[in-house]
Amino acid sequence: MDKLTKKILVVDDEEEMLLYIGNILRRANYDVLTANKGKDAIEMANNYRPDLIILDIVMPDMQGGEVAAALSRNLATVNIPIMFLTGLLVKKEEGVLDKIRGKHYILAKPVTSQELLKTVNELING
Repeated sequence: MDKLTKKILVVDDEEEMLLYIGNILRRANYDVLTANKGKDAIEMANNYRPDLIILDIVMPDMQGGEVAAALSRNLATVNIPIMFLTGLLVKKEEGVLDKIRGKHYILAKPVTSQELLKTVNELING
């Protein structure tokens, strides 16, 4: 892996969404890690220190907000930006990139590859 390659952890309980998002990011030359449970996401974030976490809100074991809270309490993961990707609470007409609670962002499902990559680039590269 190239030292400049950015690592993104994608967390969603739907396998199809993990594949869809993962394929978009891999084609854009990102290193992609995936998890389908909140507890696994926390462990992976600790072990791999991704440059960005894309996190679903509604999951079976832990809600996305609980995962984000756990990561924010850990010195090793507190500075990793989190983008919530969800069909919950957000309507497309509310905007693509809405900053919430400091460094967390929210993006509405369904998301196009262009929307996803634009937002990811903004979060990772400033």
